[in-house]
Amino acid sequence: MTAPRLEIDLGAIAHNTRTLVDRLAPKGIRVTGVCKAALGSPGVASAMLYGGATGLGDSRIENLARLRDAGIVTPLTLIRSPMLSQVDRVVRDADLSLNTEAAVLDALSATAVRLGTTHAVVLMVELGDLREGVAAEDVVDLARAVGKQPGLRLAGLGTNLACQCGVVPDQRKMNELSHLVEQVEQACGHELSVVSGGNSANLDWALATDDVGRIDELRLGESILLGTEPLHRRPIDGLHTGAFTLVAEVIEAKSKPAQPWGEIAQSAFGIQEPRRGNTGAIRQAILALGRQDVDPDGLTLPPGITMLGMSSDHLVVDVGDHEVSVGDQLAFQLDYSALVRAITSPFVTKAERRSSRLTRDNLRA
Repeated sequence: MTAPRLEIDLGAIAHNTRTLVDRLAPKGIRVTGVCKAALGSPGVASAMLYGGATGLGDSRIENLARLRDAGIVTPLTLIRSPMLSQVDRVVRDADLSLNTEAAVLDALSATAVRLGTTHAVVLMVELGDLREGVAAEDVVDLARAVGKQPGLRLAGLGTNLACQCGVVPDQRKMNELSHLVEQVEQACGHELSVVSGGNSANLDWALATDDVGRIDELRLGESILLGTEPLHRRPIDGLHTGAFTLVAEVIEAKSKPAQPWGEIAQSAFGIQEPRRGNTGAIRQAILALGRQDVDPDGLTLPPGITMLGMSSDHLVVDVGDHEVSVGDQLAFQLDYSALVRAITSPFVTKAERRSSRLTRDNLRA
């Protein structure tokens, strides 16, 4: 098969989704599957739905449109605040969007009225991670304003933690969000249907707490796709961590000196490469894979193989005692950063694999 390629195990994704859905259901928390790290793949999205996700989310409206065009029928959420330049597309292709700006809400309202539809919004609250969010003291006023805008429906409140500054979504933060929900409901006179507590970083809290408060939804991406939690990047018990495998082809395999020679300056990416630890000769291989394709810091190499460096298009490794020849292929595991870059590279082929139970028909059901 062609390389580089990203092999995607849809059965593992469905299993991870089902496991998390079943663990969160007794807490009254449903799962929105976030497929942005899969570039809006209909196959990945369908595997999440097959595993029990009640809806799908993505930060790019282009990816949500791709799901619509693929015939996937489920609530779709734009999980990044809409761009003013894309409000028409947002109203057409997203059932719900996460919002923080009054100007954007005004534009969504006008567009929804023009198109003769209603667009649901969740107001995002800033709880300390300093990415998106309305200040807590401003939430009630903005919620009242949304309630008066034609074409909009205030669906709920949400927050996002651990993405920008690593702030942990703990009991205190979730209690604060629950309290704000009660204030908004009292001010607006109706119950909110969505209280989105956050992302995969919320799992430690959600699975351990005896009091989820008003939190009834989590937006899960990394935990489903990679089987890890984002706070410490630890594997989650019972989940598959190998749903994605990056395969690259060897284009050179030679014995070379362990150390470079000549005056040393910066390498192609402005990096002052550290001195290599080996002496004498090493068995070096070059793979057709570069920084255009993947984040090298997010790769896990096969045992016994060491990364020596990566430029735009070349990954250089010490293969140790492995017998490696030109044309051979090596497989790598990826973290979230590496996955995001690999999935968006036009040079990396995506190869989805279905298990016997995950046919095309039941994946899209």
